[in-house]
Amino acid sequence: MEPLEYTEVEFPFIEQLKSYGYTYIKGSELDTERKGWGSIVLEARLAQAIQRLNDWISDVNTEKVVKQLVALQTEDLWDANKTMFDWLFGQGISVLQDLGGGKKNQTVRLFDFDIDNIDKNDFLVVNQISYTNANGTIRPDIVLYINGLPLVLIECKSPKLKWDQQLPEGVRQFDRYQETHEKLFWYNQMLIVTSRDRARAGTILARPQHYSLWKDPYPLTVEEVGSNRAQDILAGGILRKEAIMDVMRNFIVFDGKVKKLARYQQYRAVNKALDRIITEDKPSLRGGVVWHTQGSGKSLTMVYLAMKLRRVESLENPMLLVVTDRQDLDEQITKTFQHCGFPNPTQATSVADLKLQLEKGPGTTVMTLIQKFQGQEDEDGNQIFPVVSEAENIIVMTDESHRSQYKGLALNMRKALPNATFIGFTGTPIDKKTRSTTGKFGSYIDKYTIEQAVEDGATVPIYYESRLPNVHVKGESLDELFNRVFFDYDEDTRERIKQKHVNEALILTAPERMEEIALDIVRHFESHILVNGYKAQVVAVSRTAAVKYKQLIDQYAAGQFETAVIFSAGHNDEKDLREHHITKEQEKSLIERFKKPFSEDKLAIIIVCDKLLTGFDAPVEQVMYLDKPLREHNLLQAIARTNRRYDDNKTYGLIVDYFGVSRFLDQALDTFSANDVKGALHSIDEEIPRLEQRHRSAMRFLDGLKKSQREESILRLADEDVRSDFEMTFKRFAESMDKVMPSPKAESFVGDLRHLGLIRQLAKSRFSVEDGLDISDCGEKVRDLVYKHLQSEGIEVRDPISILDASFKEEVEGNVLPETKAAQIEHAIKREISVRIEEDEVFYTSLKKKVEDLLERFKERQMNIYELLEKLYSARDEILNKVDGQTKSGLKPEEEPYFNKLVEVFEGQREIDELKEITVVVHQFIEDRVTPITDWTRKNDFKRKLNADLKIILLKKKMSMSDASMLVGYFTALAEVQYG
Repeated sequence: MEPLEYTEVEFPFIEQLKSYGYTYIKGSELDTERKGWGSIVLEARLAQAIQRLNDWISDVNTEKVVKQLVALQTEDLWDANKTMFDWLFGQGISVLQDLGGGKKNQTVRLFDFDIDNIDKNDFLVVNQISYTNANGTIRPDIVLYINGLPLVLIECKSPKLKWDQQLPEGVRQFDRYQETHEKLFWYNQMLIVTSRDRARAGTILARPQHYSLWKDPYPLTVEEVGSNRAQDILAGGILRKEAIMDVMRNFIVFDGKVKKLARYQQYRAVNKALDRIITEDKPSLRGGVVWHTQGSGKSLTMVYLAMKLRRVESLENPMLLVVTDRQDLDEQITKTFQHCGFPNPTQATSVADLKLQLEKGPGTTVMTLIQKFQGQEDEDGNQIFPVVSEAENIIVMTDESHRSQYKGLALNMRKALPNATFIGFTGTPIDKKTRSTTGKFGSYIDKYTIEQAVEDGATVPIYYESRLPNVHVKGESLDELFNRVFFDYDEDTRERIKQKHVNEALILTAPERMEEIALDIVRHFESHILVNGYKAQVVAVSRTAAVKYKQLIDQYAAGQFETAVIFSAGHNDEKDLREHHITKEQEKSLIERFKKPFSEDKLAIIIVCDKLLTGFDAPVEQVMYLDKPLREHNLLQAIARTNRRYDDNKTYGLIVDYFGVSRFLDQALDTFSANDVKGALHSIDEEIPRLEQRHRSAMRFLDGLKKSQREESILRLADEDVRSDFEMTFKRFAESMDKVMPSPKAESFVGDLRHLGLIRQLAKSRFSVEDGLDISDCGEKVRDLVYKHLQSEGIEVRDPISILDASFKEEVEGNVLPETKAAQIEHAIKREISVRIEEDEVFYTSLKKKVEDLLERFKERQMNIYELLEKLYSARDEILNKVDGQTKSGLKPEEEPYFNKLVEVFEGQREIDELKEITVVVHQFIEDRVTPITDWTRKNDFKRKLNADLKIILLKKKMSMSDASMLVGYFTALAEVQYG
């Protein structure tokens, strides 16, 4: 292990967990408790925990439960993990046992979740524990065992590793573990990657971008944790005994085919809300507002709160009422509850059905529209809505609580449930004298602002670009034209006609204006958005305008992509509108199509006027073309459609404003405090200083060189560390260019971007880098620009030439500088070693070290550049001879990797001839066994028998058990490479 990784990361992590009451055991010391190195579960500890937490259970039933947890029959890892989660934290496991009233199913407690009894559970922190199976041996850095089950894996990375490589490398390590030791992940609830100053948590099968920060150790303070380093905050927030049990039981859900772990603001908000509900005496004081900005997961926060409310004994299985104000939101949140496995959420279908559902009492979960609190009018026109329940254990959660909670329907809801607790969830609360979200629901429970969400990577920043068309009346003034047309009306009547009909909508739908905007939308979308694979919304001032925009955009798009118009149908609509009426099912289908990647579905632009402006999540949407006056929270809600994370390339959302809504933005922001809405919108102009700075940083790598000095420029990137720094710097420059292009303000940087991209591509080919310098992640616009430059220079974009290629030496000698030749050979050798290392790990590892030693000697001036070139060509010859089947040992090419490993283990202890004999026996045994069976690598029973028999052969050769076990794993892995 790299020393810094242990001293700076692993050791402090263990010490912190010990301070929280975990018992620390080294992996090697735990082997006495395990049934061999292949054992994943600490069965004895699991059995003891079961008997400790269930004093009634018999030994036979204890054994049954242990066996059920250890010997799960499953199709794949996903099903295994989901089943195990349900047994551990969901429905549970039951056994038949007679407790005095005959044999009945009894639920077995596997953990004690009561905070007062938390130490009844067995918490272990174990490091460097080895797990061995037919695929070899792995040794995770830290494993957390609770009651004998490995529930958390922690991968520690050295702080010396490049900061942007630490998390991806940790996740790749977990992926490798999953491929070879799947069973370890049956039980896993959290995966943590840390380098002390950077720490993130995720779940199985998650990609690096889905691992999240844990920035608040709530309910602890940073002072109580004693450090503000990311690792220490994360451990203090979710790995303390009471916290980890809470998180695993209440803050993990399986949402469709994704396992989701709560983010820190969700965990904090739920526990703050629960604390208020439990401790306050009056229902009016129990409620409040959860303000979490758009895109930060409010729907899931509601699910987590609902799950936890169900488990609070003092609330006596409360009734839960989830209220929204739009049908699509009601559908969305109901689906979220259902997909996350929340039991029996029921949608109220009518006013009468709502009353019926509310009368069911405790344990009911009702989803409803606020409109279903419609009462009957009395003689005076007042709405009458009866009291349905006076119970205090009713929790009402209102989504997007800034809307519709200030009128009669909301009053009816409060009349119907006079003692209920009301919690408002919103992304845009209102703070006015006449309408105040906190005035209606109570004080803030938790805040998570726009800027915090962007900083955490939960959402992307939104940029704003004004593209106002030049609208004017040709010839005479509008007033004069109006007077000429309506000359037979008196002046007052003409003014009334003008006031009624000459409005914003009329100006906005002027044919020439709409044609100009539609063409601009298509050009901007094709060059700026679609090339990166993202999609768009167009917001029109009216339904008629939406239809017209569809016709124009379709005309200009020339079949490159599809559009759809979605609006609310009217009974008296004219023919041109009726043609676009669709059913609810058709609307759902269009939305699902729109959410898919463009590579899967060509529906790329949805055109709306009122629908889909709020509560609509489509992460693939990057831009909103706005041609409608929107104000206050509606404006903030609408622009937030573009801020969802999608992939690593989507680093921002964009609002293209054809109306001039920026003048309403200040009004919208006036309803909030400055800190709460800081960062709501950024002008494209804000990116220019950052672009200039990133441009300077990228160009510094080629300081002092002319653009014509290509070979010298490429040589600047020969060192891997320099190349890595350049890679990161170039990406940032390209990212800023991606935001600003195609604005003319980017024009002065285009030449340098092309040149840097050219050098980058040539370095990729020269130094045999297949992935590190791939420009596909810089945005298609940038890639297109760079590729055109490459073509204009007559340079072929191709993969690096293989060191085995007959023309390799000719290409190397084509370089002028000997330093360039050496660098190209060095990188080609290293690449070939990385590709072939599994074929003979001992040989290729030794060769890699030889090359590194040569380079070190050259740096220390122990040899000149020409001697280095000769030695590197010699190393290349070794690879060529190896690939051609020549062996130094005289054994067959397929036998030599086995022999090399035996020499590495027993050199100086056994004679070479003896090791050759063992090699032949072992290889012949493996070849005879596996070659008749084409799919032997997928037959676990066969592999177990193969390993057992191979171990016996090695033990008979007088090897120790540890050496034999290690060699079995190594030889089996070799066999999979040779005969897989």
